[in-house]
Amino acid sequence: MEKIIDLKPRAGSAYSHGWKVMSRNFISLFLVTLIIIAASVPIVIFSNLAGFYEGHSGLVAMAVVFAQIFTIAYSLFIITPLDYGSKLVYLKAARDNSFEVTDMFDSFKNYLNVILASLLSGVIITFGFFFLIIPGIVFACRLAFVPFLVMDKKLDPVKAVEESWRLTRGHGWRIFWMGILAFFIIIGGLIVFIFGVFVSSIWISAAFASLYHAVLLEKDEYVLPNGDAQ
Repeated sequence: MEKIIDLKPRAGSAYSHGWKVMSRNFISLFLVTLIIIAASVPIVIFSNLAGFYEGHSGLVAMAVVFAQIFTIAYSLFIITPLDYGSKLVYLKAARDNSFEVTDMFDSFKNYLNVILASLLSGVIITFGFFFLIIPGIVFACRLAFVPFLVMDKKLDPVKAVEESWRLTRGHGWRIFWMGILAFFIIIGGLIVFIFGVFVSSIWISAAFASLYHAVLLEKDEYVLPNGDAQ
């Protein structure tokens, strides 16, 4: 039976609950983070390769272009699904559901929607940043729930964008301030070196998953696996 968490859609409540989620599930969430880091190694290698040979001509220049194309494609087609899948794991943890680390690979079962949703939201946010940055920040905040909606409710890209915009109405500033807090949490993690960064990253991810769940609870739109609404 799934446990329902009494959670309010507030930054303090989300981060407080996120800390509890991290404490209860640290090893599993740490492994999720390690998998994404390990999968990102090729990006680091090819990015450094492109930077090392930048400015050269001929075949070397072609190699640099290939490295840049590979980095973009790999990020989109491999890292993005893993990131979306990690959102599902964090959401299950935030709901106090049972989960496996391998649940993060469920995103590959919904692969096309994951890729298209990432592209669509990315284009919208980038377009917003062309207009004096502020619209881009607004779009980023209002589309923060897109990955959760694709993984949790299996929505198609357009519907996920529309639902994220609807669900975040009235919560945009809250998401923005959670992002600001996340920046300082990461800085705090850097102060205590590498392990602190891991803790910071897990805490922040758990907090945003908690906020998404809290908004669904507030709007009475959380549906249990048996079809009952919370």
